[in-house]
Amino acid sequence: MIRAVLFDLDGTFADTAPDLAAALNHVRATRDLPPLPLQVLRPQASHGSAGLLKTGMGVTPESPDFQALRDIFLAHYTDNICVHTKLFVGMAELISTLELRDITWGIVTNKPHRFTVPLMQALGYAERAACLISGDTCAHAKPHPEPMLKACESIKVTPSQCLYIGDDKRDMDAANAVGMRGIIANYGYVSDDVSITNWQAHGSIDTPLALLNYLEK
Repeated sequence: MIRAVLFDLDGTFADTAPDLAAALNHVRATRDLPPLPLQVLRPQASHGSAGLLKTGMGVTPESPDFQALRDIFLAHYTDNICVHTKLFVGMAELISTLELRDITWGIVTNKPHRFTVPLMQALGYAERAACLISGDTCAHAKPHPEPMLKACESIKVTPSQCLYIGDDKRDMDAANAVGMRGIIANYGYVSDDVSITNWQAHGSIDTPLALLNYLEK
């Protein structure tokens, strides 16, 4: 029996792409560049500032101006973290159903703590989550297994009693590394050009509420 459900945050629990894209376009505006459409930036939203800056500004962490551009990005995102961000359709109902069934739920994300907590607070779910494991909670972030084990320790369940929902291969890798069943959130930021057949997932869902089908498996 599944006793707990853990969620990735960006692209799984909440649709954060609009505010992340806005931060990137703010960076572009400071360099007199026109905004890029959301559909171009959306697939990179799960990859944080580095992925967005690579797509939107053509820079990598090794580029001389990467840190300056990243500082501009993060400053804007800090001040506008939940302007357009919303839960994915059906997620609120899913969480309510889990709570009614006494199934513990929490977040395991690579998003830094300084963004995870304010965002979850703004969405109104910080106090309801049994754990908020951020990218800097542990010494390593996903796909390393440490955050998954930290979450299980925090909520007092074993990995085999958990489902983990994510929209990136690193999410499935982290789940598999600890013997947790990973479910792909197809509704998230999975790029069209990415093959999920080699992600070794336990299953996949097209809507949050479809996860209910896996709770008895």
